[in-house]
Amino acid sequence: MSKLKRELYLKIIFLITCTALISAYFIEYVLGYQPCNLCLIERIPYGMGIILIIAIFILKKNEEFFIMLLILTFIFSFAISIYHFGIEQGFFQESSVCGTKNFNENISKKDLLELLSQERVSCKDVTFRIFGLSLTSINIVISLLLIFALTKIFNTYEKNR
Repeated sequence: MSKLKRELYLKIIFLITCTALISAYFIEYVLGYQPCNLCLIERIPYGMGIILIIAIFILKKNEEFFIMLLILTFIFSFAISIYHFGIEQGFFQESSVCGTKNFNENISKKDLLELLSQERVSCKDVTFRIFGLSLTSINIVISLLLIFALTKIFNTYEKNR
């Protein structure tokens, strides 16, 4: 694979990651669907992906290292999405990640009552679907495709040595 082809693939991956992140924020803030905590965690790899791809294009060195970080980032995305999908389907119980806020600080009775009155989205409840698929299941497919594409890109470095 030539360097121009690698750059084209990275640009496509960059567009996919930006589209996924923008879509998540659009669904939350424009359409009004509240995400659960795992949904919020699933956004992190996309933000990291954007940063790493920008680093590849700006620094123009250590591309192999950044590609490997991207692969690991989307493996994390795939794993957390599988876990979330398992919760949605009832294979796993909801963990503390799904419903707890930060209670490290002292909390007043008023604050506690306010927290209890807030509507929380459970990780097992699917509030938004596209073509009958939850966003988590779509994230599984996107993460898997990105892992395969990035692995293909990474393997071209080995062949060019």
